[in-house]
Parts: sequence; C-alpha cells; structure tokens
Amino acid sequence: MALVRWEPFEGMTRLREEMDRLFEDFFGSTPLRLRDGGLLEPAIEVAETDEAVVVKAQVPGVSKDNLNLTITDDTLTLKGEVKAEEEQKEKNYYRREIRYGSFQRTIPLPVAVKADQAKAQLKDGILQVTIPKSEEAKSKSIPIEA
Repeated sequence: MALVRWEPFEGMTRLREEMDRLFEDFFGSTPLRLRDGGLLEPAIEVAETDEAVVVKAQVPGVSKDNLNLTITDDTLTLKGEVKAEEEQKEKNYYRREIRYGSFQRTIPLPVAVKADQAKAQLKDGILQVTIPKSEEAKSKSIPIEA
C-alpha cells in the first residue's frame, strides 16, 4: 500500500471537478476538455472483466508517438500532447474550439494488476489499455458444501 499525502481541500476540489463534468455532459463536451489550470483532460471509461481492467480514453488527433502510459501501484497515468498545425497568418478565424496542448490524466485502478503485462492499442482516436489482474484480485469460485 502506497502512502498518500493528505490534502485538506481535496474533497472540495473533486466536488468542483464533478460539478464541472456534470455541466459539460449536460451542455455538451469535447473529448479533450479543459480542466482547472487550463490543462486538457481526455474523457475515459474504466471497466473490469474477470481477467483484466480495461481503460479507454478519447484522444482524437493524438498520434501514438505523442502518448505516454505509466502504471504505478494502483494508478494508470496517461500523458500526451495535441499538436497544432502550423498557424497560417492569412486565416481569419470566426470561431476556434479545437484545443491544443499537453494533457495528463491519472486514473485509479479498482484492483491490483500486473503492470508488466499491460497492452495498449490506439484506433480511431480511442486508446484502449488492457491490464491483466493479479492473481489475488481475480475472483475465485468457492464451492458450498451441504
């Protein structure tokens, strides 16, 4: 078990982030949304199967060369960068909603995993990371005696 630094206002920060997500989901959001401090943050899904934990992240426009994954203890950290095309001075923008810049998202994993056996695949702007569960985390069937 890793030591975690206690942050007295962490609950308030998380509440604000969840409220922001609620409004973004209701009014529409982009796959890479802005988080506090101007950082981009990809939308994710975390699922668990009998054998593995599967994490999906929306990273449209990001090449695999601009992505970095790290698994430590019970978290998956996704870092990347959305690079802008060369700026053209003669363009007069009426609206610019496409965001460019670096992003990072740390995702807590629900169970213990085998980090050295993780596999990642990038297809159509969706990054899928499959991380096998450790033996202790797999559910075991227990026979019932009569």
